[in-house]
Amino acid sequence: MTQIKLNCEWRTQFKRLEGAYAPSTMRSYYSDVEAFESWCREQGLTPFPATIATVCAFLETQGKIVAPSTVRRRLYGIRKVHRLLDLPDPTLHEDVNLSLRKVRRLRPNRPTQAKGMTRNYLEKFLEVQPNNPWGLRNKAMLSLGYDLLTRRSELVALRTEDITWRRDGTLEVLIRRSKTDQCGNGRISFTSCRSAQLLEDWLEYRGLHIAPLFCPIYHGKAINRELTDMVVRRLIRKSAEKAGFDRSIALAFSGHSMRVGAAQDLLSAGHNTAAIMRAGGWKSMDVLARYLEHAEFNVWA
Repeated sequence: MTQIKLNCEWRTQFKRLEGAYAPSTMRSYYSDVEAFESWCREQGLTPFPATIATVCAFLETQGKIVAPSTVRRRLYGIRKVHRLLDLPDPTLHEDVNLSLRKVRRLRPNRPTQAKGMTRNYLEKFLEVQPNNPWGLRNKAMLSLGYDLLTRRSELVALRTEDITWRRDGTLEVLIRRSKTDQCGNGRISFTSCRSAQLLEDWLEYRGLHIAPLFCPIYHGKAINRELTDMVVRRLIRKSAEKAGFDRSIALAFSGHSMRVGAAQDLLSAGHNTAAIMRAGGWKSMDVLARYLEHAEFNVWA
């Protein structure tokens, strides 16, 4: 197989991965392999099959300009291409592992922690929502996301059939797929009565004919289409600004802030980490521990 054909073939082979990986993962794979291919072209090197020395040089060069986590992800992309094309895999050699260790030591970095949208913030954010269809949707999204400890991708992926009303006025919600549950086994979560009422208000406006639980609104009409997960981050940050918080504080919030803040509130209320892990569907204690680091400092900034 000629080099030109190999350089085109990996894109074709990547289509085999669609459906097995999340769309965001696929976008990262394409981006990372294209970065490697472009770098090799600039250096006059062959990307596929790559030599051990080429991979090492690429990783160490990338380590000077991007985060170690990005370097590691790009290594996985290179590995995936070689396996899909049935080429000798240079990425498992010990020299490559040593290069990756050099990158981590060169730029040690602590993961950035999103500011938690704790209940105090939630109350303020709910208060500033407008009295219109967008406000109905935004209130339901904020309250439900907090109660369910959702990631932003999980929140926008909810479907109408995932919601069950309970006799006590709360909701039972099936979260079908998450970052750590790609096979879609799902987890069951529950909400407050307030979230149930806010969602009922939204659905009364939206109607029951739309599949996504939350959808775009165009000229005052609900559109039968999913929101992108970026909408969640914008909603939280804009709510913080409308509530009068400094822009620097608003920008510290992210689409993960509902999940972080709810977990911090649960810890402050006396719940143990095992219960919090079950509530939020965490698989790693290390990740949860990072979320809970600032729980004792949940006061107004």
